[in-house]
Amino acid sequence: MAEGIQLQRERFCCSICLDLLSDPVTVPCGHSYCMKCINNHLDTEDESEIYSCPLCGQDFMPRPLLVKNDMLAFVVDELKKTENQAEAPAEDCFAGPEDVACDVCPEKKLKAIESCLQCLASYCEKHLQPHNDVPPLRKHKLVEAVAELQESICPQHQEVMRLFCLTDQSCICYLCSEDDHKGHDQVSAAAERSARQKELEGVRQRIQQRIQEKEEDVRSFQQEEDAVGNSAEKVLSNTERIFTQLINTAGKKLSEMREKIQCRQKTEVGRFRKIREKVEQEMAEFKRRDAELEKLSHTAGHALFLLNYASVSRLGDSKDRPSIKLRRLRHFEKVNMSVSEAGDKLQEVLEEESEKILMAVTGATGLASGQAQPKTRASILDFLEHACQITLDPDTANPHLFLSEDNRKVVFVREEQEYSTHPERFAYSWQVLSRESLTGCCYLEVERSGRGVLVAVAYKDISRTGTFSECMFGHNNKSWALDCYQNSNEFRHNNIKTAILGTSSPRVGVYLDHRAGVLSFYSVSGTMTLLHRVQTTFTQPLYAGLWLSDGAAAEVCKLK
Repeated sequence: MAEGIQLQRERFCCSICLDLLSDPVTVPCGHSYCMKCINNHLDTEDESEIYSCPLCGQDFMPRPLLVKNDMLAFVVDELKKTENQAEAPAEDCFAGPEDVACDVCPEKKLKAIESCLQCLASYCEKHLQPHNDVPPLRKHKLVEAVAELQESICPQHQEVMRLFCLTDQSCICYLCSEDDHKGHDQVSAAAERSARQKELEGVRQRIQQRIQEKEEDVRSFQQEEDAVGNSAEKVLSNTERIFTQLINTAGKKLSEMREKIQCRQKTEVGRFRKIREKVEQEMAEFKRRDAELEKLSHTAGHALFLLNYASVSRLGDSKDRPSIKLRRLRHFEKVNMSVSEAGDKLQEVLEEESEKILMAVTGATGLASGQAQPKTRASILDFLEHACQITLDPDTANPHLFLSEDNRKVVFVREEQEYSTHPERFAYSWQVLSRESLTGCCYLEVERSGRGVLVAVAYKDISRTGTFSECMFGHNNKSWALDCYQNSNEFRHNNIKTAILGTSSPRVGVYLDHRAGVLSFYSVSGTMTLLHRVQTTFTQPLYAGLWLSDGAAAEVCKLK
């Protein structure tokens, strides 16, 4: 049945769209159309109210009711299936990854059987047919299907390059082998491909081995990342737990002390209230007696005065003043002193232990790796292990700065010095940098005098001739400075100023752990007082720096 239907295909085509019927319907005259096509035709005739068949012209009144012809639709569907099966190529006709694909097939491409050197295209059997049928195309040179045809054609002879010249290490065609490459060592491109393929496999094996090594590294780093994350979460949880316990303990102690103080307050207040009330009663009695005596003093008759005086003037039993000791608002003075002392001690312990914890977090070495910050002059020996011998670089000194004492001391002078021109010299800011860089763990001290001195560390590439904020220590992101102005101190970085409470001595200590990113400034005298501490990341070597105001001097101390 299917073969018979296929032979009569045109009978099942719509005479309007000339394609196989879609949702076929039949009009009263017996002709069949696609439902959409005939409806569009009848819509154009609505105004005349006379409808006709597009094929035979027969008129209909009224407009015919169109119903899908199921039998005809079934036949058309079968016909479409038969045609699709007949046209569908075998699965092995389609081009795979290793095959040369037809350049003309629109979607799923078939295998190409030949390539045209004139068209520079490859064709399957169907699309190659014009080259066999059309006279002009018959003159084109066809070869066995070649992948990447354009790159495989000899640009000089328009021939497929099937040979490889070992002498020149290039692909050539047959004509090249008899011309420019005559006498050279030559092999077929296929043979050379086979040899290179073996080399390629060796290279691939080495690359795959590298990939495996990198994958192992990635897994190791991932494990480290996970370990760091898990460890950090655990230590953070433990830290929060311990500090929460400390806060709770402090809260409990505060409640206990509050209760004790309030109880003591209640007892003391009650005791003083009783005594006060008794004294008030005695005072009232004395006031009453004083009123009677005043009244008696105004009595006119002498006899009456004398008769009443004896009874009125008698004070009764003599009472001493209360023996209780009055402390004049100092009842809880010892408690207050104890609380203040305990607060100072706890604060000191908390600062020291927090410093240890922070150093452990940053992995700092040397003094910062867990030792407490020095409190006395003797304990500075911990820092002196990292003492560095620093000299000032004359090539960086501003002309208003005079260097002496083997370039360790600098003094501000109003008359400019006759320094040579140097690109490292600070042109406008009264500054100087050290000759030596500060790396690893370093400690130095500066003795200052006069009005104002900046003790700083800075990167080498800080500007020398730029604007004030670009050059001045502490006003940019390339320097960190402690501003010592008479008895006040201020820390500066990137033009952000941090006030420092208290006073400092003329000598300033600077401790640096470059790797850990720790920078500390100290006031050095009989004791070591931490003025300011920085925790950051240093990206370059640092250099010591000094800025002096008018009338100031500073010296980098020799440390033993």
